[in-house]
Amino acid sequence: MDHLHLMQVYVAVAEEQGFASGARRLKMSPPSVTRAIATLEEKLGVKLLNRTTRYVRTTEAGRRYLEDARRIIREVELANEAAIGINAQPKGRLVITAPVLFGQKYVMPTIVEYLSTYPDTQVEAVFLDRVVNLLEEGFDLGVRIGHLPDSSMHAKTVGTVRLILVASPDYLAQRGIPQTPDDLLTHTLISSSAGNLAHDWHFEHQNKKHTVRIQPRLTTTTNQGAINAARIGLGITRVISYQVTQELEEGSLKAVLKNYEPPSLPVHIIHREGRMASSKVRCFIGLLAGRLKLDKNLN
Repeated sequence: MDHLHLMQVYVAVAEEQGFASGARRLKMSPPSVTRAIATLEEKLGVKLLNRTTRYVRTTEAGRRYLEDARRIIREVELANEAAIGINAQPKGRLVITAPVLFGQKYVMPTIVEYLSTYPDTQVEAVFLDRVVNLLEEGFDLGVRIGHLPDSSMHAKTVGTVRLILVASPDYLAQRGIPQTPDDLLTHTLISSSAGNLAHDWHFEHQNKKHTVRIQPRLTTTTNQGAINAARIGLGITRVISYQVTQELEEGSLKAVLKNYEPPSLPVHIIHREGRMASSKVRCFIGLLAGRLKLDKNLN
């Protein structure tokens, strides 16, 4: 078998964590996939996958080989596209990541438009409230909120958002509106452990920084859970502005301590391919950037 084909089969099985699911992704028969993996392991003289009746996982050598295989496959795809021409129609599978609520609110409409425009494409959308490693986890591109410490990524800035405090009008009527961050210590606080919104809450006013060590009455594992609790009147929570645009517009939540908000956070589309990005990546970035730059809630 062609070694590149064996690599492609291995990447599919490793990412799908199963021979049957890898076969479905590649539109191959499960026995053919099993033979391909066995052939690859025999050629390399190393075990790449641990198999049980319940799961398939990469070995330590398999994890290293997976990263190299992804890179080699990507380079081959780019070389093929360069030969075909920069205006080639997007085709193939695109794997995208974004924060959960941002992905649902802002990325999903672009995915639908992209799939409708380019019929030979497929998209896997993985929405996670944590920082991901695009290369190690097999993503083509992602949306990241905040400053970028990783200079190896290619980034396009598409907007800004703010960290804000919100509560329901009923709660504020009963408990009063906090005037300074220290007033929060006398309020019921709601915290989400998703992302980086838990623990200390940081503020800035007249170029002076202030930190409040919060003691939340409720901690949830999702941002939406914290928003829901605040909306029904439990207390005050900290969110990113885009997460509650609808609630603020309809009046079910109100922002407090606006004068103490820290500086805005940039929103980036990040990818690994630079100016030689494949047409499928390039076209999706163009669609998504166009939508986000026009959105009044991100500027």
